[in-house]
Amino acid sequence: MKIRLYEMRTRRGWNQRELSERSTVPQPMISEIETGTVPNPQINTLYKLATALKCTVDDLIDDETA
Repeated sequence: MKIRLYEMRTRRGWNQRELSERSTVPQPMISEIETGTVPNPQINTLYKLATALKCTVDDLIDDETA
Protein backbone atom coordinates (compact mmCIF):
# COMPACT_ATOMS: atom_id res chain seq x y z
CA MET A 1 0.00 0.00 0.00
CA LYS A 2 1.34 3.41 -0.95
CA ILE A 3 -0.04 6.67 0.39
CA ARG A 4 -0.44 9.37 -2.27
CA LEU A 5 -0.17 12.24 0.22
CA TYR A 6 2.59 14.16 -1.57
CA GLU A 7 0.67 14.11 -4.84
CA MET A 8 -2.58 15.22 -3.24
CA ARG A 9 -0.88 17.94 -1.17
CA THR A 10 1.12 19.44 -4.02
CA ARG A 11 -1.90 19.35 -6.30
CA ARG A 12 -3.42 21.90 -3.90
CA GLY A 13 -0.22 23.93 -3.83
CA TRP A 14 0.26 23.41 -0.10
CA ASN A 15 3.47 22.79 1.79
CA GLN A 16 3.64 20.32 4.65
CA ARG A 17 3.19 23.02 7.28
CA GLU A 18 -0.01 24.26 5.68
CA LEU A 19 -1.45 20.75 5.51
CA SER A 20 -0.45 20.23 9.12
CA GLU A 21 -2.31 23.36 10.19
CA ARG A 22 -5.41 22.41 8.21
CA SER A 23 -5.47 18.77 9.33
CA THR A 24 -4.02 18.98 12.88
CA VAL A 25 -1.62 16.18 11.91
CA PRO A 26 1.91 17.13 13.05
CA GLN A 27 4.20 18.18 10.21
CA PRO A 28 6.85 15.57 11.08
CA MET A 29 4.21 12.84 10.71
CA ILE A 30 3.23 14.20 7.28
CA SER A 31 6.89 14.09 6.26
CA GLU A 32 7.25 10.52 7.52
CA ILE A 33 4.16 9.38 5.63
CA GLU A 34 5.37 11.04 2.43
CA THR A 35 8.83 9.49 2.66
CA GLY A 36 7.50 6.07 3.57
CA THR A 37 9.04 6.02 7.05
CA VAL A 38 5.50 5.39 8.30
CA PRO A 39 4.14 3.10 5.57
CA ASN A 40 0.81 2.31 7.31
CA PRO A 41 -0.49 5.37 9.15
CA GLN A 42 -3.48 5.05 11.46
CA ILE A 43 -6.89 5.40 9.83
CA ASN A 44 -7.66 8.40 12.05
CA THR A 45 -4.59 10.19 10.68
CA LEU A 46 -5.59 9.40 7.10
CA TYR A 47 -9.11 10.64 7.79
CA LYS A 48 -7.82 13.97 9.12
CA LEU A 49 -5.56 14.39 6.09
CA ALA A 50 -8.31 13.44 3.63
CA THR A 51 -10.76 15.83 5.27
CA ALA A 52 -8.27 18.70 5.00
CA LEU A 53 -7.53 17.81 1.38
CA LYS A 54 -11.25 17.47 0.58
CA CYS A 55 -10.86 13.93 -0.69
CA THR A 56 -11.60 10.45 0.58
CA VAL A 57 -9.26 8.12 2.41
CA ASP A 58 -9.53 5.85 -0.64
CA ASP A 59 -8.18 8.71 -2.78
CA LEU A 60 -5.08 8.82 -0.57
CA ILE A 61 -4.37 5.11 -0.83
CA ASP A 62 -2.73 3.71 -3.96
CA ASP A 63 -3.54 0.04 -3.50
CA GLU A 64 -2.19 -1.20 -6.84
CA THR A 65 -0.40 -4.50 -6.61
CA ALA A 66 2.27 -4.41 -9.29
